[in-house]
Amino acid sequence: MSVTLLAGTATASVAVAVENPAPAPAATVAVTAPVENLIVGYKSSATEASSNAAAADDAAAKGKKAGKKAKFDRRLGTGAALVNLGGTVAPAEAADVMAQFRADPDVAYVEPDTRAYATAVTPNDTEYAKQWDLFESTAGMNVPAAWDKTTGSGVTVAVIDTGYVAHSDLAANTVAGYDFISSATYARDGGGRDSNPADEGDWNATDGECGLNSKAGTSSWHGTHVAGTIAAATNNSKGIAGIAYGAKVQHVRVLGKCGGSTSDIVDAITWASGGSVAGVPANATPAKVINMSLGGPGACGTSYQNAINAAVARGTTVVVAAGNSNADAAGFSPASCNNVINVAASNRAGDRSYYSNYGASVDIAAPGGETRRATDTPGTVTTPENAILSTLNAGTTTPGAEIYKPYQGTSMAAPHVAGLAALLKSANSALTPAQIEAAIKNNARPLAGTCTGGCGTGLADAAATVAAVTSTPPAGTYFENTADVAIGDHTTVESPLTVSGVTGNAPATLKVGVNIVHTYIGDLKVDLIAPDGSVYTVHNRSGRSADNINQVYTVNASSEVANGTWKLRVNDNAGGDIGKIDSWNLTF
Repeated sequence: MSVTLLAGTATASVAVAVENPAPAPAATVAVTAPVENLIVGYKSSATEASSNAAAADDAAAKGKKAGKKAKFDRRLGTGAALVNLGGTVAPAEAADVMAQFRADPDVAYVEPDTRAYATAVTPNDTEYAKQWDLFESTAGMNVPAAWDKTTGSGVTVAVIDTGYVAHSDLAANTVAGYDFISSATYARDGGGRDSNPADEGDWNATDGECGLNSKAGTSSWHGTHVAGTIAAATNNSKGIAGIAYGAKVQHVRVLGKCGGSTSDIVDAITWASGGSVAGVPANATPAKVINMSLGGPGACGTSYQNAINAAVARGTTVVVAAGNSNADAAGFSPASCNNVINVAASNRAGDRSYYSNYGASVDIAAPGGETRRATDTPGTVTTPENAILSTLNAGTTTPGAEIYKPYQGTSMAAPHVAGLAALLKSANSALTPAQIEAAIKNNARPLAGTCTGGCGTGLADAAATVAAVTSTPPAGTYFENTADVAIGDHTTVESPLTVSGVTGNAPATLKVGVNIVHTYIGDLKVDLIAPDGSVYTVHNRSGRSADNINQVYTVNASSEVANGTWKLRVNDNAGGDIGKIDSWNLTF
């Protein structure tokens, strides 16, 4: 089988009172903006250091000398006094009051109570304004608001694609990869597999060269475009911003002339996730996220599924493109495989992009853009501003100069989600692939437009998802299922409980209330099943002939995303006694 590409936080220094302080230095914080409060640190020997009344008198006296109504407000945790100036005053007026404090030998320091702002300021990358897919409120992925908490540092994302053509906006974030194309003809590099994943170009010189109905075409440099969306260098005064710009990209080359083979891609998935492939050196930097913006017709085969299952078991999240045939993604691979995050493409208006596959197998939508409208002549580029801008190369066959260019496709949508997965893994390293998928899906927002056929749970939202995995659920959040579930002899039954609206992971002290009516509870094994399938046993055939379980258990579920469907599973291991799950609950 051949597959083809689918085209904050403020920091402040504080002074503490010391017994023998050095002379008070000149103010280290300049008064350059209107000021409402001052922070005054008194020497430990001063009465004002411990007496609020004395501090209040001192503030009033010094304010009067400067012609202002200064008033003691409160004591800070450091022991310093917060002095209110009676409203916002001009810098010069604030400086006059500060001068009065600074002239007092009992004052260790005085400084304005300045404002701090979120650190996720607009990147200075020269093309950032064109990246509507990151920040526009209608159909952007709300990425900048996530950067206050994580930029993807410590995470490697494998881009299983056409390889890498040198680009200065990617070089700093690129780690060693591998070329898995086993055919020298298709690789165009004079040999088979090797440690150099350089993209040698995937152009076709003539129609029919790659099979019936194939067309001649220029090189796409597809893997480089995908990589830029994920982790282009950011705040470097050039080019674009990457979604997970603190992460590293690992290029794993599988697509060359006429696409790539399943066998090569399966080995690439294995190697990228840290598995062993005969004849290939071990991966020194295994990826925690894999992006595959590639695919072909047909349902997921066993070869793909086995490789994906093994990668996920190693802790690697696998993100795939849904496909560009405006058809049900169930008929394409690896989009139809299990254990992947299958991504459809949306456009700048928030509709499903006209080319994007859809269906029940799609998990989420992300910006894929449109370089033309559905009614425009195929092959034309009429709306480049509505596509996804990323790193590329100007060469039509072999590499030329580095450039930036807009592309459209589910190939462009998938790396948005791969970048988000890297942000999540960086923010909470304990997250499993199933938890990452659940977090992305549970925290999506509705598409602004429409998606005929189904686009999963909606448009991926980076800020909401990052917040969900880094927050703690409010104490006391309570969910209950009171529906009776019969427990027969030698049976296993489950009772589901859907948790929603809770941000972040479950607590280390998750309370599991269990009310089971059953004679001889020594027959029973009771498990709590987390949304990702993790099992926590709370009762294991203890209690012998006692009747009924009515107890609250404490479970350390801090590695589990709170939102999702939890289950209480009861296994009856003997005959002669039956009963029911009467009710059960979770308290976060």
